Amino acid sequence: MAFDYGDRTGYEPISDVDRKEFHEQGFLLLRNVLTEDHRAALEAAVDRVYAEEQAKGNTTKDGTLHLLGFLERDELFGDLLTHPIAFPYMWGLAGWNIYSHHNHLDVTPPALEPEKPYWGWHQDGYRQNSDPETMDPNLPRPMFSLKVAYVLSDLSETGRGATKVIPGSHLWNSLPRPADTTVHNPDPEGTVEITAKPGDAFIFDRRQWHSRSTNLSTITRKMLFVGYTYRWIRPLDELHIDTDGEWWANRTPVQRQLCGEGTHTANYWGINWDGYIDDEIPLRKELKERGQLNRNIPWLR
Repeated sequence: MAFDYGDRTGYEPISDVDRKEFHEQGFLLLRNVLTEDHRAALEAAVDRVYAEEQAKGNTTKDGTLHLLGFLERDELFGDLLTHPIAFPYMWGLAGWNIYSHHNHLDVTPPALEPEKPYWGWHQDGYRQNSDPETMDPNLPRPMFSLKVAYVLSDLSETGRGATKVIPGSHLWNSLPRPADTTVHNPDPEGTVEITAKPGDAFIFDRRQWHSRSTNLSTITRKMLFVGYTYRWIRPLDELHIDTDGEWWANRTPVQRQLCGEGTHTANYWGINWDGYIDDEIPLRKELKERGQLNRNIPWLR
């Protein structure tokens, strides 16, 4: 299916203003990323996958689904890898030697019970928050990865299960935790619930301290999250791509890179066996041909 994004290709550079805001705040809310027909088609695909998973008994008792590695479940999902508006933020902020290591489809129906006490604040990355740690608490950890979250349902009001973030907290290595998490605790100072309309999207640094929230509304929350990291980092999700099937045949060279394809082990490090940069890596090749490499931006050299 083709959707009208005008002359946008997915290879336009992001603005210095957006880059500065992302580096300072740790996230960006992008309005009207999906056209309405594209959003509706994605929601229909999500509804189909949800029904399939529900039939298998893979949803919780309240109907919540958190499905990892969803990309190969529909053509539309595969094309999200290089969405013409969102994708420039991925390579613009992380560079050309990237792929999608982690992606999840979330459906969160209205909660069946009142909100229970919980403390959900965390940074993504698991051991990435410990293994490269220094003894200097004032030295932020590396970003390593970022996500784009596509909003398919109406989250324009609080209380609908939206993601909560603390702007600027991606530069903090720790967040004070209440002594007693069995009772309701207030959100940390500076918390923002990302309210967004259908078709909006937001991107965030994996270090951003964030939390889920309970869906206290009558609207079912539907979201698609696509994460990107460096090709020399192992995948978090297990994909089940049939490389002899139609879905794989329909992927572009850049999309295949983003699904983890590489020619040899050194290729994942951005080089050939001679130690020089591999200019045939699909995303690097595309950006080079379009004049988008930039020696002044380390990850775009």
